Amino acid sequence: MPQTWMITGANRGIGLAITMELLRRGDQVVAAARNPWGGALAELAAEHTSALIPLELDVTSDDSVAAAKAALGDQPLDVLVNNAGLYGPRDRQTGLSVDFDAWREVFEVNVYAPVRVAQAFLPNVEAGAGRKIATISSRMGSIGSNPSGSLIYRSSKTAVNMAMVVFGNAIRERDVSVLLFHPGWVQTDMGGGAADITPTESASSLIRTIDASGMAQTNSFRSWTGEAIPW
Repeated sequence: MPQTWMITGANRGIGLAITMELLRRGDQVVAAARNPWGGALAELAAEHTSALIPLELDVTSDDSVAAAKAALGDQPLDVLVNNAGLYGPRDRQTGLSVDFDAWREVFEVNVYAPVRVAQAFLPNVEAGAGRKIATISSRMGSIGSNPSGSLIYRSSKTAVNMAMVVFGNAIRERDVSVLLFHPGWVQTDMGGGAADITPTESASSLIRTIDASGMAQTNSFRSWTGEAIPW
């Protein structure tokens, strides 16, 4: 049976790839982005006139999230994917040199926004049959992997893992699963051309893993293929 997914940051990278894969298999996608009517999303909307729902959304703005929630109304969502993300400056992320303004900006997008969006659209997820909220995190947020470098990005992913686990425990009794994923090292603007896998490979495996997940996997931190990742 076709599902309805909402993807933030749906206009590029992994978000766009997930959107394309879902449309290809016949699902409906609420494609959320600051400009959901331009670029590749515009082409997809022309091809999938009823299956793709553009939704204007700036995940860093309370007002924008509220307006997007009002625009979507009571539309049920089977799966909400918090995908929008930011890496930060690559030359000011060491333990000895940090761009604090950039750090705050990255936390706004990578940590506060997923919670802001999940809280706002939780009623829509509760109205759906899938009842899943997935957040694209990163293996780089794993403290157990003994990380070095990329302080801004790594700390934001560690923080969003904690934030979404707390959120997941808060809504556990509502039978909504909360899932955290490392999407792989993906060939995107963020991952670079030397990365291991294509956006399509990441997206298709993420979709399969999310499809197979439920309350038994809530508050788990896994790879795009379902492999457990140490916190």
